[in-house]
Amino acid sequence: MTERTAVAIIGAGPAGLLLAHLLDREGIASIVLESRTREEVETTIRAGILEQGTVEILRDSGASTRASDESRRHEGIELRFDGEGHRIDFAATVGRSVYLYPQHEVLKDLIAARLSAGQDLRFEVKVTAVADAESDRPRVIATAADGARIEIEADVVVGADGSRGVTRETVTGAHGGYYREYPFAWFGVLCEAPPSAHELIYSNSPEGFALISQRSPTVQRMYFQCEPDEDPDRFSERELWDMLQARVPGTSLHEGPIFQRDVLRFRSFVAHTLRRGRVVLVGDAAHTVPPTGAKGMNLAVADVVLLSDALRALLTEGDARLLDAYPERALGRIWKAQHFSWWMTNMLHGAPGASDFDRRRQVGELRSVVESEHGRAFLAEAYTGWPLER
Repeated sequence: MTERTAVAIIGAGPAGLLLAHLLDREGIASIVLESRTREEVETTIRAGILEQGTVEILRDSGASTRASDESRRHEGIELRFDGEGHRIDFAATVGRSVYLYPQHEVLKDLIAARLSAGQDLRFEVKVTAVADAESDRPRVIATAADGARIEIEADVVVGADGSRGVTRETVTGAHGGYYREYPFAWFGVLCEAPPSAHELIYSNSPEGFALISQRSPTVQRMYFQCEPDEDPDRFSERELWDMLQARVPGTSLHEGPIFQRDVLRFRSFVAHTLRRGRVVLVGDAAHTVPPTGAKGMNLAVADVVLLSDALRALLTEGDARLLDAYPERALGRIWKAQHFSWWMTNMLHGAPGASDFDRRRQVGELRSVVESEHGRAFLAEAYTGWPLER
């Protein structure tokens, strides 16, 4: 038997859940399908830097008050090179800030809010196909955890199922999109220790890049540049701390037991198109960025803000103009974020085979940023996030 809903959302990540939340505020019904268990969704640890606009949307919509009440406000970052730290003061430069609040906590908040509101949210459902994309009644074909077949007919299907989901191929076909693979990765560790700094440190050193980040008063997240095929178990705990410390000269890191380690590969992707008929892409299904600029989840939220307005106009007023305009409007911000992420990545990381000239030029670029009011303003504006369009 075919079920019916206004919007079928594939994926219960930040994009899918926030979209369901915003649609519900407009009286628009949706069904959210997620392949993972609720526990997997709520415990997978991801980056935790939220732009000010993201926090405002979560708070003002009622999706998450904790994102504003319990997050840690950061009014700047430090760029460290040549053994010295240079603070980029966001608040003084552009009057905005970012907030440290882990993505899995956002997901906990969104899931709780949606279930409290009676959301049809189904975990452990594997979507196998999206059919009839060009019609006004696209269908989602899926399989439940018990093997039962699910078929949902909707006015619109939204793919928020990430880079490996089925929706991207449904929309883009064989073309896929625009893709870049970077020649390095991040070796990430989670450790039990107090913060080593009040704000994030992005360090460019002769030993390679490092990011000194945070998670909580007792758990810290740190990264250093490595080869894409690096073995996470290759190094001892002592070796990891020595490598991290060597890459942030002038800062003494607070050490503690390392309880998680992983390698994060760097890729950039933008789908060739974000829409095919009544099937639309948001979030990681539409784009991925390197983590250097802290844009991943924030860019997904920006997509959702645009799409929720477009679906409201379509489904409550019969006006398709905003939906028609969605790809171009979303792509404008997506490509700005791609450029910023690429720029930060290339300014801070050592490329394989880099010469002495390349190294000195890179330091010159960093000095051009930190010693210029306009250079600091460009970085601060992009890092804290451009205003969300409505």
